[in-house]
Amino acid sequence: MKKVVISGTGLFTPPYSVSNQELVTSYNAYVDQFNLANQAGIADETVAPLAHSSSEFIEKASGIQSRYVMVKDGILDPNVMMPLIADAPSDALSMQASMGIEAAKEALAQANLNAEDIDLVIVACAYTQRAYPAISIEIQQALGTKGFAYDMLVACSSATFAIVNALNAIRGGTATRVLVINPELTSPQINFKDRDSHFIFGDVATALVVEDAQFCKTDDAFSILSSRCVTDFSNNIRSNFGFVNRCDPANAHNGDKLFHQQGRKVFKELLPMIYQHLDAQFNDEQIKPEEFKRLWLHQANINMNMFVVKKLLGDEVDPIKAPIVLNEFANTASAGSVIAFHKYKQDFTSGDLGLLCSFGAGYSIGSIVLEKI
Repeated sequence: MKKVVISGTGLFTPPYSVSNQELVTSYNAYVDQFNLANQAGIADETVAPLAHSSSEFIEKASGIQSRYVMVKDGILDPNVMMPLIADAPSDALSMQASMGIEAAKEALAQANLNAEDIDLVIVACAYTQRAYPAISIEIQQALGTKGFAYDMLVACSSATFAIVNALNAIRGGTATRVLVINPELTSPQINFKDRDSHFIFGDVATALVVEDAQFCKTDDAFSILSSRCVTDFSNNIRSNFGFVNRCDPANAHNGDKLFHQQGRKVFKELLPMIYQHLDAQFNDEQIKPEEFKRLWLHQANINMNMFVVKKLLGDEVDPIKAPIVLNEFANTASAGSVIAFHKYKQDFTSGDLGLLCSFGAGYSIGSIVLEKI
């Protein structure tokens, strides 16, 4: 089989940051307004009162301290509590395309390539802002890449699944060089009125160049040794937003149209799947977990990550072994593990092994074993 490498990575960070305390102040003001407006129903127990949140609760529950957003206006207004993103004309570059292009430019520069060297663009993320034309084809035109392009959605595993698609396209002969782009515009899908989830997500874009090793123009690349994907349907992480919602006006704006989850069920059910998935892959590849220099894990929740690390490597693991970026970026859906890879790969030398792994809604798990060339 053809040897395939990841030869470049890119990261675009949005212009605005929102701290936990900013979110808490806004949320608690909303809670006070709600409870005051519903005090009669709360008194006769027909309406459940809302409870305040705190920065301490958020950080203990998730490890998140802040997040980046493309548009901050509206998010912190207790009467709005969503990013106020103006509708753009059809001939304007979409927000996700603009985010993805910036990340792609850095990835191309790392790989010592130009846009015209690319013959496939895959945009892979949790949400796309429209159904068609594909965001990937928009980026293809704006960047000037060749060949073809398509979008794909596998929630938080979109990036790793797209890398596997890129790997298969190169080995199958339908592409030579692939741009995998993850423009995660998550803030419009956050329910900022929900205490359990208003703090979880942030916006970001990442990109990777995946190419046939024989054409690679940099020594700073990672060979893909092994890949594995699995899915198992679950409703425990869900967003019901879609074009069909308009056909039921009475329910079109219900809370279930935004991100919602049964967090404890996810923790209980998904963690064993991750362990079994990775154990099987390591066994097939005859790799022991301690052979990895680094684990670039999905950045959803610090407690979940530490459980995975402890299961694989035991106690007293150096934090650099499995770096955390969600304290600054929050959960960025599929981009989280790629951010960790982008920021924490510079100290690798030839032969060092790393694991890129994502997991999330679906359920879905994607894992890729990388070796520095």
